[in-house]
Amino acid sequence: MEEALKVGTAFAERRRTPDPRVPVLGEKWIPRNGRCLASARRFVRDVAADWNAAEEVQEVAELLASELVTNAMTHGAVGVPATSTVRVTVGRERELIVVEVHDCCTALPRPRRATDSELRGRGLAIVQALSHDWGWTLTPTGKSVWFQLVAWPSDDLVAAASNACAAHLWRANPTAVMTNT
Repeated sequence: MEEALKVGTAFAERRRTPDPRVPVLGEKWIPRNGRCLASARRFVRDVAADWNAAEEVQEVAELLASELVTNAMTHGAVGVPATSTVRVTVGRERELIVVEVHDCCTALPRPRRATDSELRGRGLAIVQALSHDWGWTLTPTGKSVWFQLVAWPSDDLVAAASNACAAHLWRANPTAVMTNT
């Protein structure tokens, strides 16, 4: 029973209720076909660039979108018609770019540990490691798997990072920091 509660809690922690007021910056529907993966990657990178996300954010968004679209085409295809599509949306929540990949399968994503010799099984670990946050949302037509990246740091966020850096430098060498001000 206790193990079931842990699993239920883990699932609940990954869910996100999309805010309908969040602006969608772009949306693309693609056939569930591996040849369309490059198109999905370019789409996410182009939307991030169009909205002035930093170059490194564009690159990471492209990589993570590739992982999620690949998963949707591979694992999100179980028991669904061959004519089904995958929908990719890019939105903005304050300083965060949010990329969602929608498929018509309700099976939840399951991160796993791939062994050194396995060629597959690292996609969600990469998404988890490089994103600000990630998760999934069940929808009436299947699910969306999403990730967030800090793309447009607010002045408050930049100030907090600057203050944290200054505090770290002060702890390391208080005299040097004081003489440079």
